[in-house]
Amino acid sequence: MFKNSTKLLFFFTLMMGTLISVSSNSWLSAWMGLEINLLSFIPLMINTNNLMSTEASLKYFLTQALASSVLLFSVILFMYLSQIEWMMENILTTNYSFLMINSTLLLKSGAAPFHFWFPGVMEGLNWMNNLILMTWQKIAPLMLISYYILPNFFCIIIVLSVLFGSLGGLNQTSLRKLMAFSSINHLGWLIAAMISKESLWEIYFLIYSLLSFTMVFIFNSFKLFNINQIFSMQMTSPINKICLFISLLSLGGLPPFLGFLPKWLVIQSMTMNNFYLVIFLMVCLTLITLYFYMRICYASFMMNYWTPMWNNSISYNNFNMKMTLCLTSFSMFGLILVNFFFFF
Repeated sequence: MFKNSTKLLFFFTLMMGTLISVSSNSWLSAWMGLEINLLSFIPLMINTNNLMSTEASLKYFLTQALASSVLLFSVILFMYLSQIEWMMENILTTNYSFLMINSTLLLKSGAAPFHFWFPGVMEGLNWMNNLILMTWQKIAPLMLISYYILPNFFCIIIVLSVLFGSLGGLNQTSLRKLMAFSSINHLGWLIAAMISKESLWEIYFLIYSLLSFTMVFIFNSFKLFNINQIFSMQMTSPINKICLFISLLSLGGLPPFLGFLPKWLVIQSMTMNNFYLVIFLMVCLTLITLYFYMRICYASFMMNYWTPMWNNSISYNNFNMKMTLCLTSFSMFGLILVNFFFFF
């Protein structure tokens, strides 16, 4: 990814833009940080060896530029209304201003029903850029959303994100689109954690980032982009199959693994805050994501072709093997270790 100093420079400015937005004390400086982050990520997206990266970067730029312009106008409108005392007495007007601001931030993060750009952009990028788009690029919008939350509005966003994230991945064979719809599903859980408890969404985001890094590392090591390629990958070793199997089920939130811990905390916190219907719909719809995770696991476990394929030249060295085992061990024993330290 960093073959020249220019890529490294844009990567540092990418991180700097997010830090500016997170640490800002005004909406204008937060908007500036988002713009720095946007203009730094686009050069990282472009790859001369991938023709689809140009289309993906153009989609990303147009969508983010639209969201940034509406965000700026919404902030200016809110600052203008704050100068009028009789207008600020009307709570409905204030809620409308924050509704516009939150909608633009949801568009930037890729939450439903503003998710139309996210799978298409993910399809045109490599795995490292996909990891940045799924994790780091969501930090600044989610942090800004957490400053002012409208519970009724965000309950609708939560249900729609979990719904589209679950149903959208049913008919997909591209692993990048599957990870995109999985990210939309997890974004619904992140917003639910944000509503129920202030610091809970940060714990959820850290664990989700770790699990996403594990999946991206495995897919990038084997150069996998489609479910059919799992048939021809170097999966003769049972350890590789088990690592992929455990990582997918942990990302889906199956109870014995680490991915169940944040969902467990969200379910408990939402139940204590009387969001019974919302959490019921979230749990039922998340079971659909486990279905297409199991479909990938079925392909890796049950289908084993011994005929040599075109991608046999892929080198899977000892470092990649050790790294995969280390990341998978976090998914397997993470929940047990957390409970051990909690009780003792």
